[in-house]
Amino acid sequence: MDLASFVIANEPLIRLSCFVGVFGLVAGWELVAPRRAMRVSKALRWTANLGLVVLNTVLLRMAFPLAAAGLAAFGAARGWGLLNQIQVPSWLAVILSVVALDLVIWLQHVMVHAVPALWRLHRVHHADPDYDVTTGARFHPLEIGLSMLIKFAAITVLGPPVAAVVIFEVLLNATAMFNHGNIRIPAGVDRRLRWLVVTPDLHRVHHSVEDDETNSNFGFNLPWWDRLFGTYRAQPRAGHEAMAIGIHGHADPREVARLDGLLMLPFRGAIDGYAINRREGPGRPLTR
Repeated sequence: MDLASFVIANEPLIRLSCFVGVFGLVAGWELVAPRRAMRVSKALRWTANLGLVVLNTVLLRMAFPLAAAGLAAFGAARGWGLLNQIQVPSWLAVILSVVALDLVIWLQHVMVHAVPALWRLHRVHHADPDYDVTTGARFHPLEIGLSMLIKFAAITVLGPPVAAVVIFEVLLNATAMFNHGNIRIPAGVDRRLRWLVVTPDLHRVHHSVEDDETNSNFGFNLPWWDRLFGTYRAQPRAGHEAMAIGIHGHADPREVARLDGLLMLPFRGAIDGYAINRREGPGRPLTR
């Protein structure tokens, strides 16, 4: 069995092992050095958030039996994609693929904030009344399905190596749990680290209730895109301990901290605008 076949055959186990390992590490860190006091029962929130993880995993396997790594191998065998048409050293193809896929996810994140109908799905993630390791995996199943379709399209066009796809998937999951962690990192360390990876203090700004703050810091893994495209914000105005997290008008634990409430949240209320270029300052909170 060659490396690609081994990776494809064991991809679920590889991803599960990394998920459990990083989750345990960040969850333990949150107990030892928390950044903020929690507002809602952890048992209630974790039951809902991790319930979404289990539901999404099952639905993805049913709807997309060919995983991203399998599609990359399928495409390579048929010469699909840019990197399967040009001669590039394998190590360079892996680096280029990981960076390119990360940019695609950044653009997708901007899109779900900019399109009102997609924001209705994505607000399930933002409506979490607290911010911890489980928030990083809290997404509505319809958004997860959309994300997979976008990822499949990117893989088909790019033609990344199988190893690059698996590395990217593991990195994305690991960094999402890390940068949603309720963990305290010394300011000097955070200042340097955020040039290489999205840190919890960097991404927490994105979960503010304020329009101009939530429409910033879209990165999950690599932090460069926000600096490059002008959506970088270093700190929240109110400070990390005092800033309000979530969405105004969605604070009822039955809606935002229970699994049934999260599944129904996108279908509540009228569809209205959510302009990504509305970047007012204090006094104009994010509603809807």
